[in-house]
Amino acid sequence: MTEKPDQEKLDLDHLRQWIGRTTEASDIVTAQLAKGLRATLFQEIGEPKPGDAAPWTTHWCLAPPVFPMSQLSPDGHPTRGGFLPPVPLPRRMWAGGELEFFDALRVGDESKRASRISDVTMKTGSTGVLCFVSVEHLITTPRGTAIRERQDIVYRDMSSPQAAAPAKVPPPPPAAKHRESHMADPVLLFRYSALTFNGHRIHYDQPYVTGTEGYPGLIVHGPLLGMLQIELARRANPGRIASSFEFRALSPAFAGSPLTVGARSETDGTVTTWIANAQGGLAQQGKATFR
Repeated sequence: MTEKPDQEKLDLDHLRQWIGRTTEASDIVTAQLAKGLRATLFQEIGEPKPGDAAPWTTHWCLAPPVFPMSQLSPDGHPTRGGFLPPVPLPRRMWAGGELEFFDALRVGDESKRASRISDVTMKTGSTGVLCFVSVEHLITTPRGTAIRERQDIVYRDMSSPQAAAPAKVPPPPPAAKHRESHMADPVLLFRYSALTFNGHRIHYDQPYVTGTEGYPGLIVHGPLLGMLQIELARRANPGRIASSFEFRALSPAFAGSPLTVGARSETDGTVTTWIANAQGGLAQQGKATFR
């Protein structure tokens, strides 16, 4: 039997019925979470006290969805069709997003997240059909709005192992004014998965990610790369407060080799930031603004 083309698997009109669906969650910014994040982001750990600012994207670790083992898919994610639409493409990744920062999350804050499906679209790329789901998040504390975010999730087919990673990676930007390198080993990926309660097997299960999904190795989390980007940009702008950050994944970054985080200030006042893999190719690129 001939398998249906990817386009025939996707009923876009059905999936777009999820637009407008909402969900809410809340959590507490604890000192232990701040310590774990600082350690994972290669920062001085210290002893965070109530009122101390947490890393800028700490909300990615707050109120993660929790499901029983019986409701997990083979890839470790929750079964689709609840809040997120049931996209019938097996590979799922965080494609990027945009954030506006209004106030820092601080140790002791009660944080609330209101989420809404804002769009579902389909495109055709070099590796086949792609389905993008955009989710808007509003993060608040008792002081008011802290963060507005648009999260972009991409779903792809499992057509072949060769299609798992793009054949060509674009070159990195010119030399960075600020640069640091870190080893992306399995322990780093485990720590971030634990902090975010992320069961996606591509980040820790070597036989699964290579044998089932066809990638050459464990994949570094896109939001972890984003955290490293915005935190380097922050350190490169002492005394200034982040206003916005946008980032886009360009190619998977794999565990077992060093990553280079780069940043440079542009003439328009923005800060370009990126992640380069061991071969010098771009894995993720972004832009931050400060006030």
